[in-house]
Amino acid sequence: MQKEEELKLTEEVLQLKEANSAFLGAGVTQQGYDHYRGEKRFEDERQKLFRRLPHAVAHSAALAGSHAFLRAEYAGVPLLLTRDDRGQAQAFVNACRHRGMELVAEEAGCARRFTCPYHAWTYGSDGELLAAPHFEQGFGELDKAELGLHRLACVERFGFIWVTIDASDEIQFDDYFAPIAADFEALNIAELGVAEETVLNLKANWKLLVEGGLEAYHFKVAHKNTIGPFFENNLSTYQVLGDHLRSVLPRTSLADSDTSSPDFRLLDHANLLYLMFPNTQFLVQQDHLIWIQANPLATDCTELRLRTLAPAESLGQDELREYWKKNHAITCATLREDFAIAEGIQRSVQAGLDQSMIFGRFESGLGAFNTTVSRRLAS
Repeated sequence: MQKEEELKLTEEVLQLKEANSAFLGAGVTQQGYDHYRGEKRFEDERQKLFRRLPHAVAHSAALAGSHAFLRAEYAGVPLLLTRDDRGQAQAFVNACRHRGMELVAEEAGCARRFTCPYHAWTYGSDGELLAAPHFEQGFGELDKAELGLHRLACVERFGFIWVTIDASDEIQFDDYFAPIAADFEALNIAELGVAEETVLNLKANWKLLVEGGLEAYHFKVAHKNTIGPFFENNLSTYQVLGDHLRSVLPRTSLADSDTSSPDFRLLDHANLLYLMFPNTQFLVQQDHLIWIQANPLATDCTELRLRTLAPAESLGQDELREYWKKNHAITCATLREDFAIAEGIQRSVQAGLDQSMIFGRFESGLGAFNTTVSRRLAS
């Protein structure tokens, strides 16, 4: 983030603090419970959001070496990521082209070739079919060059490997990233590594989990025993950046900071939350970053992946590893409070009542997010 932009965001928060006002949207909005339930809606979201838009499947460090590979799953699709002979990240459907058998069962490793355990069809790290027993006799009329693994659109950017499962709409990565590119380039995420990771299966719709981070109205209540005392009461701001959102969550120390000092950094007194639409959030803190992904499994069930990213050189130092472990535990404790609330809301939603949620003017970030969801589903 440029210094000018940083000071602009800081001044916006301080002016609201001085006026004893929250960051206010145009008006109160409502969101029907049907927005968070129903199999048809879930399938629409999976097809039009999760399969058509880029998703950060892995940090670049997970494919650090030549011929590294890892297995993943997203939006119901088994994925295989590799790094080929040229050092390029590649993404494929993790299924043999012959009979659909899962090609790679290992979580991660290093391999130049992948052999199907069913009939020994063998593929290179670039996805090409290299060999298949008795191919000429059994499949002679087929072109082996056309039988490589199903390749998916893939790009390595900002320290992550992004994959688009359904590229039929010709989603342009550059267009998708453009509104937040300057901010993310400045974060130098490629120089970080995954210090800690927690995976949770939560009984809540994915949108409820995203919404929990888009307002500070609940901080002094839901987080009164964790982070609540360190943050301003019902004070946060947000900016719409294309389909994405950026939110500033100020701590109480910001009001007493010297913004004119050349050493001033907003991150010393606030957290920045980026929502990469639809379901990936990056919580940027003073010396590390939290990578949060709400991967929907069903309309009322979500796999939540929570990772602490820290400077790569610190991960081999015992003292710093303990520091990151402690920070990760604090983050998990705080977010579990949000997750429990989301599960409580989902129980109400699943009751089948014809009701709506109410978003106040200082919760307008939720409305902005859901407006983008609806617009994307309608397109």
